[in-house]
Amino acid sequence: MIFKYKLFLTSVFLILLASLISGCSAPPTRSAGYRSSGSGASPSNYSSPIASFSAVSWQALPGWQEDDLTQAWPAWLKSCDALRKKNSEVNWRLVCAQAGNVSSRDGQSIRKYFESNFQAYEIRASSGSDTGLITGYYEPVMNGSLTRTSSYSVPLYGYPNAWRKSKPNPGPSRADLMSSGILQGSEIAWVQDPVVAAFMQIQGSGKIRLEDGRTLRLGYAGTNGQPFKSFAQWLLDRKEITRSEATMQGISQWAKRNPSQVNEMLNANPRFVFFKALPGNVAADLGPNGALGVSLTSECSIAVDLQALPLGAPVFLATTKPLSSQPLQKLVMAQDTGKAIVGGVRADYYWGSGDSAGEMAGRMKQNGRMWLLLPR
Repeated sequence: MIFKYKLFLTSVFLILLASLISGCSAPPTRSAGYRSSGSGASPSNYSSPIASFSAVSWQALPGWQEDDLTQAWPAWLKSCDALRKKNSEVNWRLVCAQAGNVSSRDGQSIRKYFESNFQAYEIRASSGSDTGLITGYYEPVMNGSLTRTSSYSVPLYGYPNAWRKSKPNPGPSRADLMSSGILQGSEIAWVQDPVVAAFMQIQGSGKIRLEDGRTLRLGYAGTNGQPFKSFAQWLLDRKEITRSEATMQGISQWAKRNPSQVNEMLNANPRFVFFKALPGNVAADLGPNGALGVSLTSECSIAVDLQALPLGAPVFLATTKPLSSQPLQKLVMAQDTGKAIVGGVRADYYWGSGDSAGEMAGRMKQNGRMWLLLPR
């Protein structure tokens, strides 16, 4: 999802399929001002074409008192860093200034800060429903090389030089691009597995561990302008995999069993994503930048629909962990967006970097509720 990461993303599986359809949405025009309200009242000058908001007490948020708010606090401070610099109609500056007086290690002080400075609003979709889809996304990490070798023979491409002055709209499909020669000379790095490389395109960013110990961070640089089509769905339609196998791991296993069909599967998605190398002075343990322009925080950042919620805002999320009924109830920050993230009660939950995060993201397709926290 991510900065522009998820201009196609995220960000997003729907059991993987959710991840296989993510992207960016354009921010709407917003009106100014918020009002602390009594029971059931809505923000006085805040509206959305796809969501409605009703003020509730903090006791109405399931798990609010039990949540360890020290986990989300660093993510909120990152939101404040960005929100202070933006010319926003929302008055974030006062609440962000107050954050400087709070100990990052004192959960009760953090809870008091939010309860004193914010009003919680239950979010409902335009249909009136207070529940919606919660999916997951992550940042892939894989081994690779800056040059082609016998082990690393799958290229990741930068934006084609031939398109920098005049890009076709739309550009050739993935299949046509791969056979056209247009991409020659645009290689940024080489990896081992074409399926894992395709997942990195879906997520829109990733890390490459180089043989000399360095980490190369890649970010989203553009696409060929073609629509996204799920190659997981292509496999399902042909009964090559079951729905429970429609995960990164299941598809990778299918590819190993059927190497002669891998290109046909990947070409089922005509969309192609290009990367750019990100600055080397970015710490390797930081998450990718989201649409807000700050690095995402594992399990504390979400992507949202910007027609429903303001970018950077705190959101309380109540859902369940993937493939379980175990509650996942916590404060998160709306720091990213994606084309597949559509709806008033809709979020893509950032699990972090690497294979274990990918496992969780690939299986997450849960129902959930959301509450928007706005300054009083």
